[in-house]
Amino acid sequence: MIRSLAPFALAFTLLAVPAAAALAKDDKPFVRVNGTGTASAKPDIANISIGVVSEGTTAAEALEKNTAAMSRVMVELKGQKVEPKDIQTTNFSVNPKFRYYKDNKPPTIDGYRVTNSVRVVVRNLDNLGNVLDQAVSSGSNQINGIQFGVDDPQEIEDKAREDAMADARRKAELYAKSAKVKLGKVMSITEGSISRPPRPVFARAARAESAPVPVAPGEQKISARVTVTYELKN
Repeated sequence: MIRSLAPFALAFTLLAVPAAAALAKDDKPFVRVNGTGTASAKPDIANISIGVVSEGTTAAEALEKNTAAMSRVMVELKGQKVEPKDIQTTNFSVNPKFRYYKDNKPPTIDGYRVTNSVRVVVRNLDNLGNVLDQAVSSGSNQINGIQFGVDDPQEIEDKAREDAMADARRKAELYAKSAKVKLGKVMSITEGSISRPPRPVFARAARAESAPVPVAPGEQKISARVTVTYELKN
């Protein structure tokens, strides 16, 4: 009876090994942990979606209105020292407007709508309020939102990576101490995703009569994730 129970006892022992610790192919015990780190920086750029929506009884009329208004907006953006490379068209459309009836009568065209939107990068955040104010004053009637970011995130990403490695080390040392073994050398490092969530600030187009639009960039947070495998020693 004792011999017949041995395979079942061995199987139970293997299943009881924690997921964070196991035996490698060369029979060296190891522990594999995930580490996360976060670093913050003050944003230095803002991305804005600025657009003009115009309507007319004909497509030509709507287009003419839109072109005139968008031209004024573009001139004003350049007047606010926004470089041409930081202005990019993201949407242009001409669509009919339909009138619908309740008596199952087929809808009829009741005019046209033209939409023109550009993505603008503002690198001088101190002037961001003026840029928004002047864009609206010159003819923009559609501002979908603002997203703050860091133009060169490499330094802050590296800080997040260092923090992630320190977090992984802390967890590995905790497991080793609990298992009454010593933490050995690093066997492998696998980098996970780098998260750079933008800070959106939604704004509606509205004329500012006396002062620039108030904005608050806050902080930009970047997160890093890493998986590290450590050797375990007796």
